[in-house]
Amino acid sequence: MKNFKNSIIASIILSVALAACGGDSGTSPSDVIPDSVPGSPSSSSVKKSSSSSVTRSSSSVIQSGDSREGSSNSKQSSSSSSKVSSSSSAKIASSSSVAPASSSSKKESSSSEYVPFDHSKTHAADWEIGENRYKTFVDPRNGRSYYYITIPGRVFKEMGANGKAIWTEDTVTVMAENLNIGKMVLGENEQNDDSEIERYCYNNDTTKCDEFGGLYQWAEMMQLPSRCNTESCAELIQENHRGICPEGWRLFTYNDYRIVRFSEGNEEHGVDGLRSGYRFSGYNTTGFSLVGAGKREKNGKFSRLEEVAYWFYPLEDDYDRSIYAHFAYIAMSGAYGVGADNGDEKTYGLSVRCVKLE
Repeated sequence: MKNFKNSIIASIILSVALAACGGDSGTSPSDVIPDSVPGSPSSSSVKKSSSSSVTRSSSSVIQSGDSREGSSNSKQSSSSSSKVSSSSSAKIASSSSVAPASSSSKKESSSSEYVPFDHSKTHAADWEIGENRYKTFVDPRNGRSYYYITIPGRVFKEMGANGKAIWTEDTVTVMAENLNIGKMVLGENEQNDDSEIERYCYNNDTTKCDEFGGLYQWAEMMQLPSRCNTESCAELIQENHRGICPEGWRLFTYNDYRIVRFSEGNEEHGVDGLRSGYRFSGYNTTGFSLVGAGKREKNGKFSRLEEVAYWFYPLEDDYDRSIYAHFAYIAMSGAYGVGADNGDEKTYGLSVRCVKLE
């Protein structure tokens, strides 16, 4: 009996001891301790496994939406692990692929609203050339408005008996920006549709046409058949040749350039006085407001934007009348090619300025 009582007491003591230690069905001390010990292998493996599962689910949600909304999507997916279940994950992915798209489309629609370029930015200041010098004209063919300016100057007449040049006073009323009219064609193509005016836009970007004007091959500028780019059409060139200019206007000539170059108030700056101060580093003391529109190369590429202004004159070059025409250029770097007999191939695409008929 004593032994039986002792065994009962021993069993009770053992049960109490086991309960104090957690028992077989509870969490053992060895399972709890590692989570509270920094650097424990068990703790590390648990945390990595948990966080990586959330990260993978989160990234899959972010990728389904707009990447610009990634931060808000990651907040949705990482707020609780229950939201990354297969059902809730599908909902989040579905909503994120729609919501960001709508906000993205709003951003794109607002940013795609192009504001026409303000050409007054290229002008000389009133204190430099005088108030109210710039006027505006609307081309009825496309409703586009152009600034123009009347520039008083002088042109060479002849050499005097004493060997000194004789000049005559003259004025020219000229557009203070490049012409921009016509259907845009890609730079890789020729302007050979004789039924309509065609233009190149730098890098095939119409906003460049708005800011810098169109670029035109010689025959296009002249409004002559496109064959005139590869054969002489000297017999078709008229005095005060209009070309693609509006009615009542004509193409800019070398004599016009001379009037502008030797205009009143530009004695000090010379050619530099023709360049705009807007992204072309000029003094613009003439008010001519020349910009570096660059050119379309013969191979269809574009070059020298904001570096050089090029334009054709309405004359073929005696060097080879079939493929060469008179042209001029003024570079921002100070290189000038504005002589009366400079020539280059007609198939380049250059800027156009128009002069008002008096």
